[in-house]
Amino acid sequence: MISKQVIKDIRILHQKKFRSAAQKFFIEGEKMWEECCQYAPHLVDALFVTKNADHTKFKGFNVEEIEERQMRQISALKTPTNVFALLNMPKLNQQQPDTDNLNLVLDGVQDPGNLGTILRLSAWYGIRNIYVSQNTADCFNPKVVQASMGAIFHVNVYYTDLSELLLQHAHLPVYGAAMEGDNIYSAKLSHGFLVLGNEGNGISQEILSLVSQPITIPKFGQGESLNVAMAASAFLYEYRRNIEI
Repeated sequence: MISKQVIKDIRILHQKKFRSAAQKFFIEGEKMWEECCQYAPHLVDALFVTKNADHTKFKGFNVEEIEERQMRQISALKTPTNVFALLNMPKLNQQQPDTDNLNLVLDGVQDPGNLGTILRLSAWYGIRNIYVSQNTADCFNPKVVQASMGAIFHVNVYYTDLSELLLQHAHLPVYGAAMEGDNIYSAKLSHGFLVLGNEGNGISQEILSLVSQPITIPKFGQGESLNVAMAASAFLYEYRRNIEI
């Protein structure tokens, strides 16, 4: 059992301002827990489970068993799971961009599902550092965390001034996803920065002016555009293919 006050303290973490103030976020579900337990056990602050959870997965952690109705009260999911973990946000120092890898730059990506999918893609393709504008969705938003499928534990997300970042590292190439640009299949993406823009407006003019090589995914059929997460998949695949061959 948990008190009404604890439930209230957790529920306010559904909102960004309270997550930021408390420096805490949460994950839900056994698969997310398995990723956390393996790669970020040091972040665990509290662990709540129902009686139906597999308790063999929680050895070494302080576990509080709660009722299913209480899980529904603290969960951000339409269908709550059996596991809810409260985590401390990781302490990240501003890290220098990788010179031997691609650094992802997100300029105003606002849909949580898109951001979570991009984190998942980045982890899959071995991208370590993601630099995002202040108007990009919160990476600790429950929808982002859930869509990342554990990738939140494998990538570093830095909220920063993108113009300053790119100007400070002008020696690195800056690729930018655009409707008009070099064909992705002949562009030969290499180490540097890859900028992806807002779902509706693309890359802002300020950041676009710092792009050294606009690149695009050619259309072979019908459709107005790809969403930013789908585009990220194609760009990251081509980058890794060019590096590996």
